[in-house]
Order: sequence, then C-alpha cells, then structure tokens
Amino acid sequence: MVPELQPPRAGLLASGHPVVLAGDYNVVPTDADFHATRSLKDNALLHPAVRACYREVLEAGWTDALARASPERPLYTFWSYLRHRWPRDAGMRIDHVLLSPVAATRLQGAGVDRAVRGVEGASDHAPIWVHLRDPRGRGPWHACTPGRVRGTTPPTTVAGGADTARRGSV
Repeated sequence: MVPELQPPRAGLLASGHPVVLAGDYNVVPTDADFHATRSLKDNALLHPAVRACYREVLEAGWTDALARASPERPLYTFWSYLRHRWPRDAGMRIDHVLLSPVAATRLQGAGVDRAVRGVEGASDHAPIWVHLRDPRGRGPWHACTPGRVRGTTPPTTVAGGADTARRGSV
C-alpha cells in the first residue's frame, strides 16, 4: 500500500490485461480477517490508515480474490508461532490476491493451502492460490505463492501468502 506503487497499479489496471497482484501486503482488511486478541489491539497491521489504503486499492477497481471466494468466513493466511496460534487457528489474513477487472471475470476459485502451514518447520504464512478460467479453453491458469506443492489442479483446501508463481498462460 506504499504510495509509490499507486502509479504502477493504476497503469496495470488501465492496461485492460488480466493482472494478478499477489503477496504479503501486511494489512488485515477488516475485523473479520483476524482472530481478535488483546495482544493485537495496537498492531500496525490493523491501523486505520493501513486499512484505508487497502480499501482505496479495492475502490480503484481491484478485486480481493480471497474475500470474493469466501465471503461467509475469513481465510487466514498467517499464524504466528507465538502463543500457539496455529493449533488454536488464531490467525489473520495479511496475504492477498488482487485481480484486475478482466482477471476478476475469470475467477473460478481462490484459497489457502492450510496443510502446508501445518508441516513441521513451515513458514508462518500459508501459500495462497487463485484459479482463473482460460478464455481460449486451453486449460486452467493458476497463480500460487511459493511453498505450495504444484499439481495440475488447485488444492481443495480453502483458506491465504507472498510472491506469485505462474503456470499456464492467459
């Protein structure tokens, strides 16, 4: 949500191309996107200014793929190793997949590979993924974050983290 990134995001949005921006944005968009605890009340990830910047990105035309894929419940992407947050499922959603309007029309699914987070020695972030329809009918297009075991179909686990890896073509 760095102001310097606003012009590149705007240019990508105006290009008319299907664009996926995925990564660790370090922002918890809403109160529903984290397991509320007193220890997080002053956390920068929840700061109103940070949340306002994220809302501005969405208002500019980007779609939050994880929120769209699971509007009824939050998809946590991060569980700190502190205070046994993983075993208690006391996570938060700080990793995001943002889609341009063209990419958003192709959204078929998005989620989190929670099983990867549960592996001993795993990152405190779980890989996030998105599945987009290929308009030319040449098979699915997947974007995922590092650490995910890459197969030919997206995982069935729905739940959110960091740089994007790409397979297929749009």
